[in-house]
Amino acid sequence: MAFKKTLAQRLFSISRNCRTSSPCPSLRSAASNHPTTPNPDPGDHGIFRRFFHRESATTSSGLRFLPTGEKLMEKLRSMDISRDRIRLDGLTPPSPASDESPEANLTVADAKKILRLSQIETVKSRLRQIEKNCISYSEFLQICAEECSSVDQGVEFAKMLDESGSVIVLGNVVFLRPEQVVKAIQHLMPASISPNPEDPRLKELQEMENLKSAIDTKAESQVKRELQFGLGCLVVQTAAFMRLTFWELSWDVMEPICFYVTSVYFMGGYAFFLRTSKEPSFEGFFQGRFEAKQKRLMKAQNFDVERYNELKRAC
Repeated sequence: MAFKKTLAQRLFSISRNCRTSSPCPSLRSAASNHPTTPNPDPGDHGIFRRFFHRESATTSSGLRFLPTGEKLMEKLRSMDISRDRIRLDGLTPPSPASDESPEANLTVADAKKILRLSQIETVKSRLRQIEKNCISYSEFLQICAEECSSVDQGVEFAKMLDESGSVIVLGNVVFLRPEQVVKAIQHLMPASISPNPEDPRLKELQEMENLKSAIDTKAESQVKRELQFGLGCLVVQTAAFMRLTFWELSWDVMEPICFYVTSVYFMGGYAFFLRTSKEPSFEGFFQGRFEAKQKRLMKAQNFDVERYNELKRAC
């Protein structure tokens, strides 16, 4: 009986606490500002009171009234959630640059062409380093093949250089400097193949050639007379030295005299070379004296050398 009485009292107290734990709405809002953890109750009814209090606090009022179905869709439309949404469909990747670099458009054919031109320039540079004006065709092919990947390509390069005018191939000889060959041919060809016989310049040139021929003849005769006079002086000097050595004086006296006279002749030849830049020989003496006599006679007869050379080039 005592156990039943005690159980009835506990149930009565639980029902009383449940009625008092559901306050009015004004008190419910005020209670939400306080901590949800209740004060510990050491009484017998503390366990039940603590259990009901936590269950009521953890249950949110918003979750109990969350709309579902069509009401949920209307609620979302009224919130206009699409307004603040980040639209990724408008973000497009940047377009590639329209101006591509020249290296990107370089094809295999262009690379082969550049390599071919580089090899040809290398062959030309090596040919320019050769000091000789001409070489044999076999040497020319060897140089071309060394700078290429094969002998056939070297033969092709040799043909290209010949056709482009970089070299001139005549038989087994290759001229490395074509401009010199062209100049030599231009000097060999006459300026006018069929001159006009009535050209007054031809008559003037003929008159000047006759005058020059007379001047050259006169200058040559004067130089020969000077050389003959020099030969006579040498004969007289030799005869005088022989007379002094064997009759008038002795060899002991004439030996130093002959030495000094020979030294004077050597110094005269050295001075002639410094003045004319020609070898001090008989031919050199003749040419030097001939030019000197020729200039003197041309000046005396008013012979225009520049006009004469101009007429020779024109006619």
